[in-house]
Amino acid sequence: MEISNHSEACLGKTVYTGDTIQGIPVISQLNVNDLEIGKNYRFFFQGVQMGTGQHWYVPVVVAKGVQPGKCIALVAGVHGDELSSMNAVQRVMATLEPDQMAGCVIAVLGLSRAAIEFTQARWPMAYGGGSSVNINRVWPGDEMGNNPPTRHAGLLWQRLFQPNLDLAIDFHTVSTGSDFTLFIYADLSKPEIRQMAQLFPVEQIKDDPGEPGSLETTFVEAGIPALTVELGSPRIFDAQKIAMAVEGTLNVLKQHQVIQGSMGRTAQDVGTFFGNTFSTIRSTTGGFLELMVDVGEKVILGQKVALQRNAFGDIVAEYRASVTGEVATIARDALSEPGSRVMQILFNNTELPEIARTELSNLHDEDPVELLDR
Repeated sequence: MEISNHSEACLGKTVYTGDTIQGIPVISQLNVNDLEIGKNYRFFFQGVQMGTGQHWYVPVVVAKGVQPGKCIALVAGVHGDELSSMNAVQRVMATLEPDQMAGCVIAVLGLSRAAIEFTQARWPMAYGGGSSVNINRVWPGDEMGNNPPTRHAGLLWQRLFQPNLDLAIDFHTVSTGSDFTLFIYADLSKPEIRQMAQLFPVEQIKDDPGEPGSLETTFVEAGIPALTVELGSPRIFDAQKIAMAVEGTLNVLKQHQVIQGSMGRTAQDVGTFFGNTFSTIRSTTGGFLELMVDVGEKVILGQKVALQRNAFGDIVAEYRASVTGEVATIARDALSEPGSRVMQILFNNTELPEIARTELSNLHDEDPVELLDR
């Protein structure tokens, strides 16, 4: 019984390597149509090799329903310090009862295995005496690529994601040293993605065309509607944000009739703030930050939002909001080097005159120290 619109493109059958880890079978390829209906499955997906020739193994859970339906992926741990993402997906999967489901849900728990071992955002490598790669800029990857994370992404894309999926949700947090609201990146020009985003009771949604090489954007380019959910702080479990992310995810599963039940709260219910642009404030000098606003707070043009002191306690810089909007991200590290991101304010630039949009255009570039938000 086929349950996925993409399953016909699958490379072949589910491939079992014959190995087990802690009693869990290892696979190098998944075709959900091979799995018996009405059951939960646990696998270790065989990822890229390490320098020693051993493999990184990614935990995968599949809940396969008894009726035909969509196959939806819940992805966590693309960056290794994004731990609330892991807990949110675990909690969703714990609620599912395959014998009462349609379609299937695939949970990928800890995609960036090497980064997770060190609780850091980027994938660490031995090459060149130690370097690292942001795996969320290399999708769809390449099984014969020039570095391990690119190959790892290629394996997952070709042998797990692309052949099976109809829909995907990619869970993240901001990277270490910063904080975030409960936030969604989504291309709202696409109706199915807009509908999915509005089912989440999040604090903020950014209408966003996507980031080249990110998993979310690669899904969308492959015809798989997807969005990115940000769950605030890194390296911790944020219980409140996790609960709201779970509520939104279950809403999506209900909307697509994977599970039954009444809808939980949505963006409309909680008054989600929508914007389409970040105004980024950066340190102009070195010093110690004192924030005068927090994530989620409304700010107005010209409002003082932070100041900076030197080692003697003298104020060396003051920072003001360049737009009216809501604070989305802030620096949690008090010590701030020149050029470091102090905060990002989410706003809607269509509400500004053209000259103001032009003046702000240079504020939305990539962070030079690449604080990873997705």
